[in-house]
Amino acid sequence: MSSKAMKEGFDKAPQRSLLHALGLTNEEIEKPLVGIVSSYNEIVPGHMNLDKITEAVKMGVAMAGGTPIVFPAIAVCDGIAMGHAGMRYSLVTRDLIADSTEAMALAHAFDALVMIPNCDKNVPGLLMAAARINVPTIFVSGGPMLAGRIDGHKTSLSSMFEAVGAYQAGKIDGKKLKEYELNTCPTCGSCSGMYTANSHNCLTEVLGMGLAGNGTIPAVYSKRIELAKHAGMQVMELYRQNIRPRDIMTKEAFHNAVTADMALGCSTNSMLHLPAIANECGIEIDLKKVNEISAKTPNLCHLAPAGPTYIEELDAAGGVYAVLNELDKKGLLYTDVMTCTGKTLKENLVGHINKNPEVIRPIDKPYSQTGGIAVLYGNLAPDGCVVKRSAVAEEMLVHEGPAKVYNSEEEAIKGIFGKEVKAGDVVVIRYEGPAGGPGMREMLSPTSAIAGMGLDKEVALITDGRFSGATRGASIGHVSPEAVSGGTIAYVKDGDLIAIDIPNHTITLKVSEEELAKRKEEMPILKKENVTGYLKRYAKLVSSADKGAIINR
Repeated sequence: MSSKAMKEGFDKAPQRSLLHALGLTNEEIEKPLVGIVSSYNEIVPGHMNLDKITEAVKMGVAMAGGTPIVFPAIAVCDGIAMGHAGMRYSLVTRDLIADSTEAMALAHAFDALVMIPNCDKNVPGLLMAAARINVPTIFVSGGPMLAGRIDGHKTSLSSMFEAVGAYQAGKIDGKKLKEYELNTCPTCGSCSGMYTANSHNCLTEVLGMGLAGNGTIPAVYSKRIELAKHAGMQVMELYRQNIRPRDIMTKEAFHNAVTADMALGCSTNSMLHLPAIANECGIEIDLKKVNEISAKTPNLCHLAPAGPTYIEELDAAGGVYAVLNELDKKGLLYTDVMTCTGKTLKENLVGHINKNPEVIRPIDKPYSQTGGIAVLYGNLAPDGCVVKRSAVAEEMLVHEGPAKVYNSEEEAIKGIFGKEVKAGDVVVIRYEGPAGGPGMREMLSPTSAIAGMGLDKEVALITDGRFSGATRGASIGHVSPEAVSGGTIAYVKDGDLIAIDIPNHTITLKVSEEELAKRKEEMPILKKENVTGYLKRYAKLVSSADKGAIINR
């Protein structure tokens, strides 16, 4: 695709007349047209500053000889959407973002693109679009929020949700809850821990689609504006060299991304989004390969919610590239891959040292010898399920307990707050998968309620839904096949024993095959009848979670 197809020749005078209607001069029209995909809005805290990022990118593009033209992408704040019907509209926006960006970019024949995402589905959605469109593209995010402070300790959104559980349990009063409310999220930016947004902004660096610092420079730092200007300038260099997303996002680059994911302790949502992005590049990520990579990759970071450090501290410690340099010491990365700098990853890593071994553990002194995410298999999840191992208490890595079954998130929250869940239980929340939800809601409210009530080291939670990156504890999601597709999770009953063994990657429902066969005859699959609009269409098209919940198959 080239803008010349849209603007050159006598027969394109009508198109040029419309470009002039925008106020573009002949000089601007003759230059490469660079689409600036701005995800700015006034409802997502991580996106309220993207107008400034957009203006900086435009300046960079213009300085380097291009004509910047802005068009929008949508974004949902998962925190605001959490705990009610709105969360059904979170994951599904990933494909809306990819589809609408593809349509805008190709309809208007842009020569290059700068993607400006920040939160959750916005990042993978735009990476998917970049792969589809495949014109020279670079990413620059809005950056992370600074951590809040309560009682002299840093806090993040997970602390806020857990405070609700603590209030419900009578551990804090309304005055303290209000203090959390007013101080937990002190600035604009993507939430301050290694949650889904920051995970994928960091992994964008690893994939080679963003400049150093993309994932970690705080939103309120002036360095973020400088980064945006450099991204605008660099996209013109990518245009001149004709370096495209699929030249960068190769099989080896995705291997690097999964490896870095394990070292950083990223959100479990990466196990949905990396396969979906790879799919757009014609590459398959098999979840079984994830465990193989995890077995070789030490976990080097315990960022919130897994530990007491935050993205601002990762940035000060040297950022993502410092982590990659540690991994490279053991030869765990493909460093000859191309990146958006026009240089190889090996060249990019020069000079990026680990400045704080307490935030980024040296490769020979990791938190654990294996990665932050584990994929479990067994009769309860024949196609796999996912847990953030680095955020699980030691005593819960191996657990067996009776099932407490709920058919929705709402039922589960009511049951947890109603003291139905006891120490040792395994909470099962089903019919919340990609098709069954539909939309595969995040279960942050139930997991935070459990943690806030002090049960996170005694209670496990299993779901065919998914989790926020802010979730901690033995929270196991993405159970595949999901309940609405006849997965085993649909036939679990209260009191059934469930055995979880995270180190050995197993999850077992201790019910005989004969009994399960009987239940399949007796227990009907529950399907929601009031699903309308986009969700209805999504439910019909979406794949299972183990395939990335993709619809472009």
